[in-house]
Amino acid sequence: MNAAKRLEIFRRLHEDNPDPKTELAYSTPFELLVAVTLSAQSTDVGVNKATARLFPVANTPQTIYALGVEGLSDYIKTIGLYNSKAKNVIEACRLLIERHGGEVPQTREALEALPGVGRKTANVVLNTAFRQPTMAVDTHIFRVSNRTGIAPGKTVLEVEKKLLKFVPKDYLLDAHHWLILHGRYVCQARKPRCGSCRIEDLCEYKHKTSDD
Repeated sequence: MNAAKRLEIFRRLHEDNPDPKTELAYSTPFELLVAVTLSAQSTDVGVNKATARLFPVANTPQTIYALGVEGLSDYIKTIGLYNSKAKNVIEACRLLIERHGGEVPQTREALEALPGVGRKTANVVLNTAFRQPTMAVDTHIFRVSNRTGIAPGKTVLEVEKKLLKFVPKDYLLDAHHWLILHGRYVCQARKPRCGSCRIEDLCEYKHKTSDD
């Protein structure tokens, strides 16, 4: 795919949604960190239901740490893998208090040193909470990048690096959200909704579908 096509793709995605947001509910960087940690192998809707119960009671490293693993588990037991996630979040809270004065660090290295925080989670927090030009590649973004030809790659890291290189600079900060929403609602895994896709004419996917 050439640069002109990529530019037009992101111009249209921006035109349709000038201020894209994550679908996870949060009001502080710490709430976002917790929500993204809980969202692994879970839906944003499911996480939002759990955090709607949790955050009014505890939404700082100190208050969540005070709940302990069992206390936190009670709030998030509707989410898959909640036991291990509770342990990770409690330990992360301890480290945030001890190492960072209860604040969420703004570097990938410091974030990845927290339990339950991998490269993707760190990139989401850096991009969404701190507006750094990072690219968190999940299954949706990996699929859209390969299927359309925007940034094909065999691994998540390869796709991430290509997106950082190929996405036009003016659109880089919000590209993560546009691509994830596109994958979630239009370029879906089983059957992409090509007939109602704004970038169908620019996409290089060879097996386009109708919406019938």
